[in-house]
Amino acid sequence: MQVNQQFNFVQQKIEEIGTAIFFNLSDSVLKFPTTIVSTLKVDDFGFVWLLVQKPKQSLREFEEGFPVRLDFYKKGKNYFLQVAGKAWVVTDPEEINALSLFQEDLIQKIDDQMVLVKVKMQKADYHEAQTTARNSWWHNTVNVFSTMFKNSNTYQPSTYYATS
Repeated sequence: MQVNQQFNFVQQKIEEIGTAIFFNLSDSVLKFPTTIVSTLKVDDFGFVWLLVQKPKQSLREFEEGFPVRLDFYKKGKNYFLQVAGKAWVVTDPEEINALSLFQEDLIQKIDDQMVLVKVKMQKADYHEAQTTARNSWWHNTVNVFSTMFKNSNTYQPSTYYATS
């Protein structure tokens, strides 16, 4: 797969799921808590734009850029993604207004309750979920014994790295 096709694949899967669990991986004392976030957009530069609950502390007290992990999962989908990258809180009104994805009510929400965060994707792990098909008791028994003797660490996700 070419890099552009890989990016389009990851972009499509993120937009299909729409929500993620946001993990701040910083060692800083003051950091954004783990929370569920809404994905607004994945742009062509590899940024995932998110809305995060506004913390009680002043935004100036937080790190300018910090490492994050986003776990994208949606019930009913047969896949999930884990995206690692670097996040920045977007506070510049010109940058917010320059984005064509905001309506007036969303801009008001960003000011009052939410914070706009952009995450530069550096790595994305795509995992396909195992389906649970009904098998006969004999088939299940054979599977149990065969997995006992196989190395269970052979499964690897599809990993995509961002290119700069």
